[in-house]
Amino acid sequence: MNRLTILLTCIVFTVIILSCTQSKYSATNKVYQKKADAYAKILEQYPLRDSTGLSYAPEWAGTTNFTMRRPSFVIIHHTAQNSCDETVKTFTTQDKREVSAHYVICKDGTVFHMLNDLLRAHHAGVSKWGNLIDINSASIGIEIDNNGFEYFTEQQINSLTILLGRLKNAFNIPAANFIGHGDIAPTRKNDPNWRFPWKQLSEKGFGLWWSDTTNVKVPADFKNTTALRIIGYDVKDSSAAILSFKRHFLQDTTKKMTPEAQKILYTLYQKYE
Repeated sequence: MNRLTILLTCIVFTVIILSCTQSKYSATNKVYQKKADAYAKILEQYPLRDSTGLSYAPEWAGTTNFTMRRPSFVIIHHTAQNSCDETVKTFTTQDKREVSAHYVICKDGTVFHMLNDLLRAHHAGVSKWGNLIDINSASIGIEIDNNGFEYFTEQQINSLTILLGRLKNAFNIPAANFIGHGDIAPTRKNDPNWRFPWKQLSEKGFGLWWSDTTNVKVPADFKNTTALRIIGYDVKDSSAAILSFKRHFLQDTTKKMTPEAQKILYTLYQKYE
C-alpha cells in the first residue's frame, strides 16, 4: 500500500473507534437534545401559540428584534452531596425533584457546564431577593461539590473565580448580584456554608463586602429588618434573615444580632441604599 492508502485506512479506523466510544452521559445527553429540540419547535411556531386567552389582532405580526433572555444574577450553592459524580447523576435523573444547575464544580476544579446560560435551570426553588420571586428565570446556578461540612478546595475557588469573571463580562452582572442560595432562601437553605470565602471573591468584584467598622456609629433609629430588606433579604422570618446575613458576612451561624454585626449591616446598608 502507498502512503496515501495507509493514511486513509488509519483515518477510517480512527473514526470507527471514536464512533464506538460513548460517554457515560450519552443517554442523558440525548434527553437534553430531545428537550432542546422540543423547545425550539415551540419558538418556531407561526403564529405564536396563545398563552393568555386574550383577543389578538386578526393578523399576526412577529417582531424582528429579539434575543434570548440574559441572566442578571449568579447564585452559588454547595451540593450537600458526597461527590461530583453523585451530583451530576442527580442532575441527569428524571424524577419529581427536577433539580438542576448550569454549572457543577468538582473538588479537583473540573467544571461541568450542564445547561446553556440562556436557559432556565431549577436550582433556586422557592426563594426571594428584593422584589424578585422567580429567581430561576433571572439567574445562573453554580453548584460546588461540598457536603456542607467542609472547606472548599483551592482548585474549586480558582475555577469558580475564572467562571465568575467570564459570566460577569458576558452578561454585565453587577457585583451585588453574586449571592448565595442561603441568602435567597434563608428559612430553607444554608449554602454555600459559612466556610465559603465571600470576602476573597468580593475583592475580585463578585459580591459586595462591608467597610471598616472601627469608627462606625450606628444611628439610634437604625432598624435591622429595614436594612436587611433593602439589601435584598426576605425578612418575613427576621431571625432566619439575620442568620443568613451573619453566615454570609461574618462566618457566624448564630441568629442573634450583635453590636458588631449591626455595624457591619449598617455599612452594607449604606452601599445598597
